[in-house]
Amino acid sequence: MAISNVQLLSVPVSDQDVARDFYVNVLGFEVRTDANLGPEMRWVMVVPPGGGAALTLVTWFESMPAGSLKGLVFETRDLDATVAGLAANGVAVSGIQDAPWGRFAQLVDPDGNGLILQATA
Repeated sequence: MAISNVQLLSVPVSDQDVARDFYVNVLGFEVRTDANLGPEMRWVMVVPPGGGAALTLVTWFESMPAGSLKGLVFETRDLDATVAGLAANGVAVSGIQDAPWGRFAQLVDPDGNGLILQATA
């Protein structure tokens, strides 16, 4: 099979500006593209600072209502500092939990999409 990596994941949101601000200003992502593709469609793509799969913040998929994505996992080298920084910015983050493979905490974006921060052991 010729699949080599995940390039892009669509995150369903209700307001692309609010979502972009959260992913960029709160989670530290970088805007790769923010462009109108037509009167009803805007392409907003953000990427984590170290690279990896990009996220598109989408409003146009009827089958993907805002907030319907659950279980999007982000890796962090320092889970304690990441959780503390988010909490200091007013983001509700669950307590850190231990698992056989590492540690994790959960949060939601402004639309209720479920995000997981993890530090793999």
